[in-house]
Amino acid sequence: MRLNFCLIGMVLLILGTSCQNQPPKKSSELANRIKNDTYFPYVKSKALEVMKAGFNAGDGYREVWIRDYNTFIHLAAQVNDRAILKENLLVFFRMQGEDGNIIDGFTPIKDVGKGDYNFIYSKLEPRYAGHKNTVETDQESSLVQAVYKYIQLTGDKSILDETIGDKKVSDRLESAADFLMAHRFNQKYGLIIGATTADWGDVQPEHGWGVTLDANTHPAIDIYDNAMFLIALNNLMEIIPQTKAKWETIRNSISQNSRKYLWDEQNQKFIPHLYLEKGSPFPMEFDENAIYYFGGTTIAIEAGLLSKAEIKTSLNEMIRRVKLAGAGTIGLTLYPPYPAGFFENKIMNPEYSYQNGGDWTWFGGRMIQQLIKNGFVEEAYEQMIPMVKRVKDNNGFYEWYSVDNKPRGSGTFRGEAGVLYTAILMFEAWAK
Repeated sequence: MRLNFCLIGMVLLILGTSCQNQPPKKSSELANRIKNDTYFPYVKSKALEVMKAGFNAGDGYREVWIRDYNTFIHLAAQVNDRAILKENLLVFFRMQGEDGNIIDGFTPIKDVGKGDYNFIYSKLEPRYAGHKNTVETDQESSLVQAVYKYIQLTGDKSILDETIGDKKVSDRLESAADFLMAHRFNQKYGLIIGATTADWGDVQPEHGWGVTLDANTHPAIDIYDNAMFLIALNNLMEIIPQTKAKWETIRNSISQNSRKYLWDEQNQKFIPHLYLEKGSPFPMEFDENAIYYFGGTTIAIEAGLLSKAEIKTSLNEMIRRVKLAGAGTIGLTLYPPYPAGFFENKIMNPEYSYQNGGDWTWFGGRMIQQLIKNGFVEEAYEQMIPMVKRVKDNNGFYEWYSVDNKPRGSGTFRGEAGVLYTAILMFEAWAK
């Protein structure tokens, strides 16, 4: 009961007071629709069912990924003892690099086969092998956010005092943030960098697999990485108040620079990439700024980078582009997609495939949460319906969906289950 109570409390905290001044009649009608929605109970029940089967991302993955775990820890708390939630987080700290970097995920050593990743091993955690997709810059931010959510859900701040090796978890959280400042920070623009990827994706265009930084990589700055870091810094300063003196100025600077260099005021959107010395990996004549990044925009809203008017403008633009694509939901990664052949990885080559224009509830559900949080509850409910409907239609959660709304990728995808479960709880809390 403790975790359920804490989760409801956290949902109410997320909601805040932003939805309290709705017109009474309209609010009453919407509240009744939410209370009587037939998809919500099914999706909640199905989400709890798939969460009982493990912590790996889905049936197509054996790893526990931090970027996924960060989005379904709310759901995991409903069917697992807090000791299990805590232990999964501690594994990431035991496998933390000497420079503070955080791995993507961990796999039982017995399951490691030939031809896999260049695995990472740690004497502090002999049970698992780790891996890191170095083209990403969100692992460190994801772990900070996940620890924050764990504390909010359980009230257990003792995790910060756990000693891993010769450091407390609180120190290791700071070390993770320090890694980004030391190894992923561009002094000229005052922003976090990563490889060129499709929005929040983990595949760069220069290689057949494309998950590792190397001499062929085209470093770039994007909104997703920086928004994730902003959220992490807000979380870090809240759970470890003594860090505020160090991080508040950095947080404010990254926030200002994100608006200065990445927000296209004229087009009311974030630019896909700000390129550095090596420039773009794409043809010179290609207009990349014609592409709209749905996921990065969503995380920017969560980071507090957009005004309420800009959030509404962003939603309208997402809806418009979903219609142009003929897609199912605002979980669309981006529109228009990168032309076929721009990425060497074959899964990215067809337009509207995988992270190149696939439809991911994993991010669409997070946009729903932000709409509710910012008072756009009716709009959120309208955009939520096709997401929960396809869970029922397909009898489960899938990693992503094709442009014609067919399930693709890993089944029992816990990231999708997690974000929908939390969004439903937010709707229900608002309706009460």
